Amino acid sequence: MKKEKVSCIAVIGTGNVGSSYAFALMNQGIVDELIMIDVNKEKALGEVMDLNHGKVFTPDSTNIRMGEYTDCADVDLVVICAGANQKPGETRLDLVGKNLNVFKTIVENVMASGFDGIFLVATNPVDILTYATWHYSGLPKGRVIGSGTILDTARFRYLLGDYFKIAPKNVHAYIIGEHGDSELPVYSSADVGGISILKMIERQEQYKKEDLDEIFINVRDAAYKIIEGKGATYYGIAMGLARITKAILNNENSVLTVSAHMDGQYGQNNVYMGVPAIINRSGIREVVELELNEEEQQKFKHSANVLKTILAPHFEEVKL
Repeated sequence: MKKEKVSCIAVIGTGNVGSSYAFALMNQGIVDELIMIDVNKEKALGEVMDLNHGKVFTPDSTNIRMGEYTDCADVDLVVICAGANQKPGETRLDLVGKNLNVFKTIVENVMASGFDGIFLVATNPVDILTYATWHYSGLPKGRVIGSGTILDTARFRYLLGDYFKIAPKNVHAYIIGEHGDSELPVYSSADVGGISILKMIERQEQYKKEDLDEIFINVRDAAYKIIEGKGATYYGIAMGLARITKAILNNENSVLTVSAHMDGQYGQNNVYMGVPAIINRSGIREVVELELNEEEQQKFKHSANVLKTILAPHFEEVKL
């Protein structure tokens, strides 16, 4: 009898995001084996013990253990959650210098194990660090994915759903660009139950364009408010990472807004940005190109230039 393939994930970094992601994976029964890796071995061990003690209450029995970089040799997916956290008053881009050196070490250690799977990057600034992971790993661009604007898009759909009194799952709208201050909403293709949001505003006087502007500001600045209130964001992004993981392992061909390598799409090259992309067992199958209006095109170009300005001093192949 042919042995059923076991799915295996290594999580690097067992801080708030890494441990919340592991908790989401375990509760949803997404993966067979989960390896927790951290330079702070006591922290990793503590998380492993705590998670395992809750296994009796979960739908499936995920094998959770502490590991080392050498354990990455045969895993399907390495998820990087390690690095310096965003502090109150800091932007995601302020973290670049701190985290590039950390990532070089992490990625080189993972690749030295013989790893030949998919990288999923969560650490901020995620677009920059996803590019760095691709650069340091030498893997095909489709097998290096950043969490991108998956959380921003989820926040957007949630707030639009609340505004229009519609379940967020029936709201189809995207935030694209940098996962950060230069991101943009794509109102030109946003709809609720197949009806354009812009048409709804035209037809019904209780809805106003100014309200949409306020919704976007609340989406863009949500992380700052959460960090001010509780010190860090982790539940939302953990659920987003779990959703990407499920799409990969189940070969779903689902469209999710992740940080993907631009190779001519949207007129951009050699930069990772948040865009809708088709995700399956091979990673990013292809980038979905939305029809942007002129204003959206200009904002997307600006967002790309923000990221390239940060990348250029560190990666000589990036041109402004």
